[in-house]
Amino acid sequence: MFVDKAKINVKGGAGGDGIVSFRREKYVEQGGPAGGDGGRGGSVIFRVDEGLRTLVDFKYQKHFKADRGERGGTKTMHGANAENMIVRIPPGTVIINDDTQEIIADLTRHGQEVVVARGGRGGRGNTRFASPSTPAPYIAEKGEEGDERWIVLELKVMADVGLVGFPSVGKSTLLSVVSGARPKIGAYHFTTITPNLGVVDVGNGKSFVMADLPGLIEGAHEGVGLGHEFLRHVERTRVILHVIDMAATDGRDPYEDYVQINEELRLYNAKLSDRPQIVAANKMDMPESAEHLIAFKEKMQEAGHGDVEIFEMSTVTKQGVQEALYRLAELLDTIAEAPVVEEVSAVEERKIYKMEPKGAINEFTIRRENEMYVVESSSLENFINRYNLNQEDVLQRFATIMRRMGVENELRSRGAVDGTIVRIGSYEFEFVEYD
Repeated sequence: MFVDKAKINVKGGAGGDGIVSFRREKYVEQGGPAGGDGGRGGSVIFRVDEGLRTLVDFKYQKHFKADRGERGGTKTMHGANAENMIVRIPPGTVIINDDTQEIIADLTRHGQEVVVARGGRGGRGNTRFASPSTPAPYIAEKGEEGDERWIVLELKVMADVGLVGFPSVGKSTLLSVVSGARPKIGAYHFTTITPNLGVVDVGNGKSFVMADLPGLIEGAHEGVGLGHEFLRHVERTRVILHVIDMAATDGRDPYEDYVQINEELRLYNAKLSDRPQIVAANKMDMPESAEHLIAFKEKMQEAGHGDVEIFEMSTVTKQGVQEALYRLAELLDTIAEAPVVEEVSAVEERKIYKMEPKGAINEFTIRRENEMYVVESSSLENFINRYNLNQEDVLQRFATIMRRMGVENELRSRGAVDGTIVRIGSYEFEFVEYD
């Protein structure tokens, strides 16, 4: 089954919790803190595997979550980091953030990797919080949550030669003749509804990958018919082999077919107009084809397309097929490996795609809900999520942070008094005035 688009959820593993612990060795009085840090959670990493050609695996598995880091141990022992989750994807996969529609990465090379969901940091044990003023702190952090997001995967077939043309012009038959591929062939429109790939052996040790792509119709650049489902695959091909029904079987004009297909390519992506293209004048075994070919060449000359190479062929008798293959192989030797048509920055190996910034660390807002004051602050909410507020040392630290940020003064200026309920995230407490 060929699947070229999928939407999935990825989540990095949470970090392990730090712990509160103290040394208990015999003859060691007031041994001090000994709580270890938690381990880092695993990240979700996408890695290109050239052996894959479809996104079918993502049709049945939609959620990918890495493991959590281990909890810290006593005697300042660090919890083990979790293993990263490696997800294999085929070359030519574009990874898109579903919320922002931003392209995260465009992966084309075997072994290329990108981190799509970073694992959370491990929480610090109480050893980390010891100071001259607090030699035995009862403070430990919880592990940080890993990144989570929905992403869309789009596969753009990686092929050297892409067959384009209207439906039923003979593209699938050509692919079956020149390679071991067995695409579905029928005498009706849109027999091919998904790309088919085949390896073409030209001889003399030369070969290339050819893709039979679904037929185009007018308006494809706007998504009409198979539209974008077809056109995005053309972007990856290094050479375009434009197959034209020179017998005009359905009453179409071969030259108008040539013009219309190229217009659809140009409207979808202007850079496709510069892609090397060869015309395969197919069905030359039909009686009327020779006359149509003469008219076709005349119109091409008049329109300034006289330099376009045209190969007469018949996929039924195999006339002219080998000559076209030799020319394609020669042309591919002069062209760069991977055409780039999008303005996407190169992806470094093991690149980390970070979550969007959540605002300045000391930034906060206060609003009133009936008799309650609601404080919104990413840094304070993060503190609440990562610490146990039932511990006295933690509460004192939390109060100090609020005071330094100016939250306490702002609440007071807005009318908060002793006993006023304040909510930050999921945590509610009473405002207290100290003498």
